[in-house]
Amino acid sequence: MNHEGEPTLPLDLPRRPGPELLERARRFRETMASRRSVREFSSEAVPLDVLDECVRAAGSAPSGANRQPWTFVVVTEPALKRAIRLGAEAEEREFYAHRITDEWRAALAPLGTNWEKPFLERAPALIAIFRHAYDVEEGQKRTNYYTVESVGIAVGILIAALHHAGLATLTHTPSPMAFLGQILGRPANEKAFVLLPVGYPSAGCRVPALHKKALEEIRLLR
Repeated sequence: MNHEGEPTLPLDLPRRPGPELLERARRFRETMASRRSVREFSSEAVPLDVLDECVRAAGSAPSGANRQPWTFVVVTEPALKRAIRLGAEAEEREFYAHRITDEWRAALAPLGTNWEKPFLERAPALIAIFRHAYDVEEGQKRTNYYTVESVGIAVGILIAALHHAGLATLTHTPSPMAFLGQILGRPANEKAFVLLPVGYPSAGCRVPALHKKALEEIRLLR
C-alpha cells in the first residue's frame, strides 16, 4: 500500500488460533450483554484515572482521514453538573410538551422517562462528547471527514470501555444540545454529540427487562 512518504511501523496484532479467538469473542460478548442503561446512580466518586483510561480507549477509534474530530469533557464539578441538569431539563420539558409524537411517547412509556433528569447531578461524573464539525489551524478552516460516523464509533468504544471497567452509563441526548457547549465553553466548531452520566449504580438499582434481538435477527450470511 502506498503511504505517500508517511512514516509507518509494523502492525502488532497477534495471530491467535481459532479456539482462542472464539473464547475471547465469547467473553467479550458476555461482558457486553450485561451492559444496561442506568438512570439511578450512586453519588460515590469514581477514580479519575479510570475515566482517563476509558477516554484513551475511545481516542483510539478510527476516524475519517485520522482527523480524530472529538473532544471528551469530563465534568465532576457540582455547580457545572447542576447547570447542565437545568439546561437539559429545559429542553426536555419543551420536548415532552410540544415536540414528541404520540408514537414516540408510546415507545418511551415502558422506560418511564420524563423531563426530569436528576441523574445529571447524582452521577459523580458526566462525560460530554463533542464532534468537531471542522477545525481551525493557524487561522485556516480545516475540513473534517465523516465526523458523525467517527465520533459515533468513538462513543461506542467509550461505553464498552466504561462497562468493561465496571461503571454504569446512560446515553443522554437532549435535543437541541447547544446549551452544553455554552456551559462548558466549547468553541463554535464543536457540536455536542452525546452526554454520558457515569458512575456506580445506586443500591437496589433496577432496570427494565428488555429483550435484545437474537443473532439470527441481526446477522445475515450471503
